[in-house]
Amino acid sequence: MLELVLKNRSYRRFAQSHSIERKTLEGLVNLARLSASAANKQPLKYILSCETQKNAVIFETLAWAAYLKDWKGPAEGERPAAYIVVLNDTGIGSAYCHVDLGIACQSMLLGAVHMGLGGCILASVNRDRLRKKLGIPEQCEILAVIALGKPVEEVVVEKMQGDIKYWRDQDGVHHVPKRSLEEIILAL
Repeated sequence: MLELVLKNRSYRRFAQSHSIERKTLEGLVNLARLSASAANKQPLKYILSCETQKNAVIFETLAWAAYLKDWKGPAEGERPAAYIVVLNDTGIGSAYCHVDLGIACQSMLLGAVHMGLGGCILASVNRDRLRKKLGIPEQCEILAVIALGKPVEEVVVEKMQGDIKYWRDQDGVHHVPKRSLEEIILAL
């Protein structure tokens, strides 16, 4: 399990030519469906995309890697091959939909890593534009978009040296600082 979690990084560059089938996306959503849900309300709904045109529509509504100020997102050829848009059906009325979001996203991304894929959860989304472009009902709140594909970048976890910001070195390796275990466990 530790190996799977370590491989589950926020990948932002993919082999765009490596296609992902709808059945694969359905399998990932099934993992989310079978995961825990606060009060078992199950308010999350999903929009799947693995078609070039629909992917392009979703891509243009996303903002990528806030800490990489000079990077506007993956270039053509390195863009995601698929997306899962995660929605909260407000008609179901769950006050804990964001708890469900975290559980569902982690389940789907661990499943993706298990299949040799990778992804990134994006919350910086032009929601109004995405809603209009995809015809998302008003009852469904857009929570996040998961970008998926075959990663073409190396992501390295390293000990945090005072700054939480991820960064890329001159070879394009993505570095992610993490707090130490000793720092996050309080001995009260």
